[in-house]
Amino acid sequence: MDVLHSYVTAHESQVLWVAHALSLLLLAYMAFVFGRFLLYWAGSAHAFRRNRPADPGDPGLFQWHLVIPCRDEEAVVRQTLDGLRRSAPEAHLWVVDDDSEDRTRALVLEAAEQDPRIHLVQRRRPEARIGKGAALNAAYRQITAWLPGGTDHERVVLGVVDADGELEQGALAMVATDKAMGRPDTGAVQIGVRMRNADDQRPLPGRGRIANGFARYLVRMQDVEFQAGNAGMQLLRRRTGSVGLGGNGQFVRLSALDALAAAGDGRSPWPERALLEDYESGLELRLAGYRLTHVHETRVSQEGLVSGRRFLTQRTRWAQGNMQCLRYTWRVLRSEHYRPGGKAEVLYTFLQPVVAVLLVLLFPVSLGISVATRVFYPQDAMAFEERFGPWMALAFVVAALPLVLWGLSYRRTVHPDRSRLTGLLWGLGLWLYTYHVFLVAIRAAVRLLLGRNGWAKTRRNAELTAVGAPTALEA
Repeated sequence: MDVLHSYVTAHESQVLWVAHALSLLLLAYMAFVFGRFLLYWAGSAHAFRRNRPADPGDPGLFQWHLVIPCRDEEAVVRQTLDGLRRSAPEAHLWVVDDDSEDRTRALVLEAAEQDPRIHLVQRRRPEARIGKGAALNAAYRQITAWLPGGTDHERVVLGVVDADGELEQGALAMVATDKAMGRPDTGAVQIGVRMRNADDQRPLPGRGRIANGFARYLVRMQDVEFQAGNAGMQLLRRRTGSVGLGGNGQFVRLSALDALAAAGDGRSPWPERALLEDYESGLELRLAGYRLTHVHETRVSQEGLVSGRRFLTQRTRWAQGNMQCLRYTWRVLRSEHYRPGGKAEVLYTFLQPVVAVLLVLLFPVSLGISVATRVFYPQDAMAFEERFGPWMALAFVVAALPLVLWGLSYRRTVHPDRSRLTGLLWGLGLWLYTYHVFLVAIRAAVRLLLGRNGWAKTRRNAELTAVGAPTALEA
């Protein structure tokens, strides 16, 4: 310690200059991050407020095939099939059993005996259980083979619904609107997503008040995230021409899938080993020249996760998949199908987890500089803090404000019966909830560096125990 103090004393001016320079660089980087975040939020909020609802289209103009990937889904699959039959009676339902180890296959076969529009796509290991993209490709091949010769693939639409997904009544009519599939240049449509258990007061029956309180908070924040923040993001993307497809509630024109398959191996339009096969397939469609759009007027519901561990597993996979998408950067920047605004939006999306990792790594550096400066140069540290401290405090408030406003927007559009105070509390809760991105970004980066790219199924709330061996992310 004496040696360090002697060195600092002997080189006081140089040390102070380096400390101040590093501090200013850190502040500049944080200002850049906050600036791009605020710009993106402003665009999303404006698009959210100015959205003009579309009139329903005619679903009879299309042939609908809904694909439900299933892996050990006996807890939810029958409920999902019954719900889809009520909301989309004209659709064929294709259940992809990804070599389940429970009664998923038997339950689907029972349902198929009663309904000729329910079909089973059976997969077996070693081809099975390698990812959702591979399961979707199996459904694509079987549907294509099942269709009669001469079928107009421009009029065939494949929808993807999670094993716990439920479409709202009239969803297909909204997908068929002249702003969506009714436009011949539209290759894919993504509809909104909501958490149907957001108002469940006891998401964990048999558990205590604290566990249920946390589970209620977690589910509510997922609902606010999807129905406010993510909805605004997708509406902004609709303006920039960079709408992203999700794993639940995407609808793709069969002719567009044919084009992707032809550009690859001729059999697989979805990326098979990708952790975000849904988003990557959207990138491929846009790069091929197809229009993608978002329909805000209808939604698919799913179960919000009530387990913190399962939630982090899911979000780690999403963050890692996002990092994998960085390989598309050069193709997107060179593409004539992306406008400048679309290219900027895609790069923002690609870099989100990378920025989060850098912020986490820079935090101890910033803390170390602050502590060292305060120890060796208390007066200089105080002067620096007096000069820049208010700006740092303002940045902290400004960073939280947009998330708080999303809580108020969610209350206004989804729960107008609730008080403004409730909306404010939801917004504050969303601000705290958003800090999970730093944890999952670090976990995703570590997995990427270690070459751990296994795909993990997120287990359902109704599953009391894991089925089979642990997945790569849960192990």
